[in-house]
Amino acid sequence: MDRIDSPRSAQPIAGLASTSALATNKVLKNTYLLLSATLAFSALTAGAAMALNLPHPGLLITMVGYFGLLFAVHKTADRALGILFVFALTGFMGYTLGPIISAYLKFLPNGHDVVVNAFSITAITFVGLSVYAVKSGRSFSFLGGFLFAGILAAFLLGLAAVFFHVPALSLAVSAMFVMLMAGLILWQTGEIVNGGETNYILATVTLYVSLFNLFTSLLQLLGFASED
Repeated sequence: MDRIDSPRSAQPIAGLASTSALATNKVLKNTYLLLSATLAFSALTAGAAMALNLPHPGLLITMVGYFGLLFAVHKTADRALGILFVFALTGFMGYTLGPIISAYLKFLPNGHDVVVNAFSITAITFVGLSVYAVKSGRSFSFLGGFLFAGILAAFLLGLAAVFFHVPALSLAVSAMFVMLMAGLILWQTGEIVNGGETNYILATVTLYVSLFNLFTSLLQLLGFASED
């Protein structure tokens, strides 16, 4: 005779599912709260850099600062100190963004429109993809390998475009990053929803970097499209 589980025997399973759902919701909530705070802080440092007319630190300092602080975040992600490094990283990236925005506002006749449009598209894309990932509950783990390879390739091509002064390649890299960052937002949000990511500090950094790269890539594409 087939075994029929009693309601009492099913209770532990239901309890585990409920605990897992609560943990997932907590990670998602903490991620969005920390992401909101870091975006605000990043905007503050970007605004300060613009107000003080600070120069861009340059590619070398930017890369050293970014990877150094990113390494520190990963090393301290399981401690409260990790939050401090998250703000250090996002504040530093905000500072590097300030001079870039200033340049668009200064040198493009419609620079204000370019910046606003890039920001609007970034916000709409993030909200839309996040809502889809959360509501659908789908796992996008299959994108992980493709995204890693794609981001590495785009990063190396971007360096080549800078060192060899190839504007067409730079635009192609920006288009690649727009697609890759959209995929990264889907992947990271899906990982949180499905329990694949339990560290909200690391999740926050991934989403922040996605938004930062998406915004700067759109700036370049829209800026190029707006030139006479």
